[in-house]
Amino acid sequence: MLGQLHDPDLHLLRLFVTVVEAGGFSAAQGVLGLSQPSISQQMGRLETRLGYRLCSRGKGGFRLTEKGELLLKATRELLVQIEQFRQQANGVGGRLLGSVRIGMAENQDASVTLRLANAIARFRQREESVQLELISAPPAELERLLLEQRLDYAISYFSGSQAAFDYQPLFNETQRLYCGQGHPLFAVMQVSGEELLEADQVRHPYRFLKAGEPFQSRRSSALAEQIDSALTFILSGRHIGYLPLHCAAPWETRGLLRALDPGLDFSVPFTLARHRAQAPGEAQQAFAEDLREAFA
Repeated sequence: MLGQLHDPDLHLLRLFVTVVEAGGFSAAQGVLGLSQPSISQQMGRLETRLGYRLCSRGKGGFRLTEKGELLLKATRELLVQIEQFRQQANGVGGRLLGSVRIGMAENQDASVTLRLANAIARFRQREESVQLELISAPPAELERLLLEQRLDYAISYFSGSQAAFDYQPLFNETQRLYCGQGHPLFAVMQVSGEELLEADQVRHPYRFLKAGEPFQSRRSSALAEQIDSALTFILSGRHIGYLPLHCAAPWETRGLLRALDPGLDFSVPFTLARHRAQAPGEAQQAFAEDLREAFA
């Protein structure tokens, strides 16, 4: 009887099915490219491995035994399953699987959103069955999720001080100092440096940690990490503060914001960050590649 099934056994089983479908040893010679004695010898080897007769061949012609009929059915089912397995295994070999979780800073410029959409489009053109997840959050929250390894990548401005992270530059965002309608400096034609230093500025507890970057006034009674919150403080007409150009533009057009000193602009680098201890799989690597290409 068959214990473990090996390649030679599969070869003999395929030969057995071919002989049956051809209608006998003689008829199978042309299909198999073997002589009748060779076919008979291999069929005998299979019967020895199984421990029972598969067919009778004599004056009455070729005929399967009852056990031969059962083996034929089982072998055909086995060969179908092997072919299905082969197709699935080959498909998996060239297909990206799993999930990719990406964190993204909030309030992005439309051009950044389009580039991210382009990266997704590139990725979806690959042979893949991947669940993509996009999460928008403030930088501190994205950093926390990366540290907890609940994200594969995050795109944001970071302090760059996390030794656990690998940072790859993607793009830069320009920040400018603004005040809102009703602020004492809103109607001043030439704002002096001393006036700026005395203005009540919105502070960002996370974003801008490097000394002297950006301009900082002498006092602040407003704290905001998120851009929408900083914008609200500035629109109140009681605070000055930095905003990305694209966020301020529609309010500036409506006459509700005024840029104070473009000479105090500065650039914020946005990076693609990942946890060094979290080795990226094939799907994560492919998506990061498409992101870098989209932002190139």
